[in-house]
Amino acid sequence: MRISLRPLAHGLLAATAGLAACSPLPKVLKQAETGRSVGTRPPVLTASGEAVPFEVVARVPAAHLRKGVAYELLLRYRYEHGLREDTLGRLTFTPGNYVYDDENKKLLVATQRFTIPNTPGRNPGELLAHGQVRELKKNGKTLRSADDVRVARGIADPARLVTREDTVLALLPEKASNVMSGTRVLPFFFDENAWFIRGYLGTNVQALEDLIDANQHTRQVLIIAGHSPDSTDAHNRLLASKRVRMLLYYYKQRVKNFSYLNKNEAIRFDTLAYVRKWDTFLQKVTTSALKPDQIDSVVTIINDTKGSFETKEKALHRLSYFDYIEQYIYPVLRFGTVAVTYTAPPRYNSELYLLSKKIVEKQTEADALTPEELRYSANLTPLLAEKQRIYEVSAANTNSWEAFHNLGVILLQRAEKEPTDKIQKAYYRRAATNFTLAAHRHPTAEFFYHAATTYHRAGDRLEALQNYDYAIKLGGERPLLRKVFSDRAALEIEVGQPDEALRSLQYAGPSYQNALNRALIEVGREHYELAQEQYRLAQTLRPTAAAPIYGLAVVAARQKDEAAAGTLLKQAVALDRNYAQRAVEDLEFQDYAQGKVFKEALR
Repeated sequence: MRISLRPLAHGLLAATAGLAACSPLPKVLKQAETGRSVGTRPPVLTASGEAVPFEVVARVPAAHLRKGVAYELLLRYRYEHGLREDTLGRLTFTPGNYVYDDENKKLLVATQRFTIPNTPGRNPGELLAHGQVRELKKNGKTLRSADDVRVARGIADPARLVTREDTVLALLPEKASNVMSGTRVLPFFFDENAWFIRGYLGTNVQALEDLIDANQHTRQVLIIAGHSPDSTDAHNRLLASKRVRMLLYYYKQRVKNFSYLNKNEAIRFDTLAYVRKWDTFLQKVTTSALKPDQIDSVVTIINDTKGSFETKEKALHRLSYFDYIEQYIYPVLRFGTVAVTYTAPPRYNSELYLLSKKIVEKQTEADALTPEELRYSANLTPLLAEKQRIYEVSAANTNSWEAFHNLGVILLQRAEKEPTDKIQKAYYRRAATNFTLAAHRHPTAEFFYHAATTYHRAGDRLEALQNYDYAIKLGGERPLLRKVFSDRAALEIEVGQPDEALRSLQYAGPSYQNALNRALIEVGREHYELAQEQYRLAQTLRPTAAAPIYGLAVVAARQKDEAAAGTLLKQAVALDRNYAQRAVEDLEFQDYAQGKVFKEALR
């Protein structure tokens, strides 16, 4: 429960002012608090994820015990410069709530577990205990001690001490060919038994005209046409040739009237008419939606039926699914194709950039550039905002994993340049979303790791754990998987899952990051020898780093070895002066902060 703190007068409560001289309460209170000790396990309040669990251990002399009277400690946590406090509960020395101390039978020991939320506002703060004695009968009197006892100061949060060395994410390399030469293939379709070009909406007439009018140097034009097997088309043996000639005539007339670079005499024209041939028909049948046995029946009729072209076509009419053939296959066999081979001057980067700007600003259509060219154009500007817009348009138009991934990298770079934590995390979350979209379109361990580590930076721990898990399950190169396990272990420490973190570290291999994080877990478990081993390993892997030496100083402080702690602190500060301020604020050294050894170490 959180309440506002009001000024309280220390001393006896007004309610106890009238205690009779024969009351046992003052004597019991004095006996209980003579030789009393109160502490916590762990000695420093340590956060575990979003909570701070700890155990209060109180020892009081057994001589204070009186029938009908109980001594108890009221516990509260005060923070925000004494303006707020949480009432935690009480330890009461009544039968069943205490045991005799194993080492000193004259002392009673009471323990109780408590938990407070781990929020930034609660640090700095202090855990306070206030003793009192009370009569156990109904409406019994109470006598409180004069002063509070500070049990612990502040909260140590291992999540802030976790070591995680971020992997630098780079943009995927983008390439775009500036060579504009190539072959453009344009299909045309004709009405039944007709050879005139259809010029209405949905045909390629406009595309052919645009290609000719672009005045690209044309070397060769191939024109092919065919007909469907139905009797209307097939009875006219010249139909396919007429369609070829119509396309050829149309092309030459357009060149003659609208092209200033090309001349018909300089272009090589090749023509081909498919007359009463089944190969195109069979190709369409085998790629249709007909069932395999139906396709086999059609192929058998064409290949095995004896007789003329008309005989085979009439045999198709007897099929129960001939309506499908007539509706979906015959029309596409009334085709013509114009393939234009041309050369064009190379497209300059400046042109790509200007076109991409027009696409982003919706001044031209997105197909003015190929998807590769649009993504490549992002490399032509140094501005992250422009890169972001280009990749956003590319991702929206193509849904390609390359665009989503590179957009995530740009958002990550923008996040690192933001001064405020709130905006930075917003960019991290957007980047992580795009990495996730890329990973689901191109599922690899590396891409899911990118999503996980970005969610990790954003503080979305559940999403990060899930994506670390995806990356591990997909598998990959050993160095990558070791890094995934390393960062997953770091996250598991942050969320208060040290057992899971140790399991992850088993697969992470030896590294500076892993040694420091394993040592951090062992310090929290008070396994100081194991912690020292890991800190020394980290020191071996990176001799000039101050963090392992500082960690050894913390272990020495936990072991009450002030001299060793001072020596190690001095070494750490010599390597990195930032550790001087850190040591001043570190709760691990609070018992030595006023001592000469500590002050000498920080000079």
